[in-house]
Amino acid sequence: MGTRRQFYKELEKTILSVFLFVMAIIILFPLLLTVTNSFMSEQEITDSYSMVAVKDQVPEKNSFAGKYADVKLIPSMVTIKQYYYVLIKETQFLIKFWNSVFLAAPIILGQLLVASMAAYAFSKQKFIFRDKLFFAYIIIMMMPFQVTLVPNYIMVGKLGLMGNYLSIILPGIFSTFGVFLMRQFMMYIPDAYIESAKVDGANQFRIFCSIILPMSKTGLAALAILVFIDNWNMVEQPLVFLQDVNKHPLSIYLSSINEGERGIAFAASTIYMLPMLLVFLYGENYLVQGIQLSGLKG
Repeated sequence: MGTRRQFYKELEKTILSVFLFVMAIIILFPLLLTVTNSFMSEQEITDSYSMVAVKDQVPEKNSFAGKYADVKLIPSMVTIKQYYYVLIKETQFLIKFWNSVFLAAPIILGQLLVASMAAYAFSKQKFIFRDKLFFAYIIIMMMPFQVTLVPNYIMVGKLGLMGNYLSIILPGIFSTFGVFLMRQFMMYIPDAYIESAKVDGANQFRIFCSIILPMSKTGLAALAILVFIDNWNMVEQPLVFLQDVNKHPLSIYLSSINEGERGIAFAASTIYMLPMLLVFLYGENYLVQGIQLSGLKG
């Protein structure tokens, strides 16, 4: 009986492992396809995806009937011509890349500062309407981004920031999600540390800087990763608040770059993904630990 039960457990683990492996392949396939196709020549990409209609070409009716795109993972001849065009010959890509950096970096730093201070107040300080105010934070956090887009647009217009990077940076800094995540994390910090510091004569600022922040490094790292990924991929905010296309980030630029050669689009997409992949791979442990310790387990 015990042998049969052990057999079924092993069989269950095997089936689950195979299922997860297949799902991982399916999820990673578009990423792998983008990277490998970025090293193909334009002619090879055209031959492989000749069945995919280009925007300015209208195929005849039923001309593609019974035909399929020839998806290839391994290039017949490796070339880096597309990367040369994107990184050296075409300056717009690097300009848009730095636009994304100039937008994401202040939002990350500002949100870490604001969220950590607000979370400390919500988790360790007692003041009137504290819980009701935090409940309002949760309600705002659960609202779709499009709901707050119109009020932000009106406020930005009244402040005279339309077309300025601050129209995106300021709302990003004061995001409710960061406060929620850090508050949940700080709730697990024992109050005994704070009481001991008060006995030693430490004020609130010193407690926050010397005790709370060092003990919240994991949560701050997880928040930084999530904020970076979210703002690196922003689309709606730049389209609404930045009329000057020269100020648009890389996420907007990628939507139009494939109007030319598709090989360049694959190369640009690969470079665009690199910062997110590097940040995730480097901070994977911080991300997992930060979310687990914050109590946001699935």
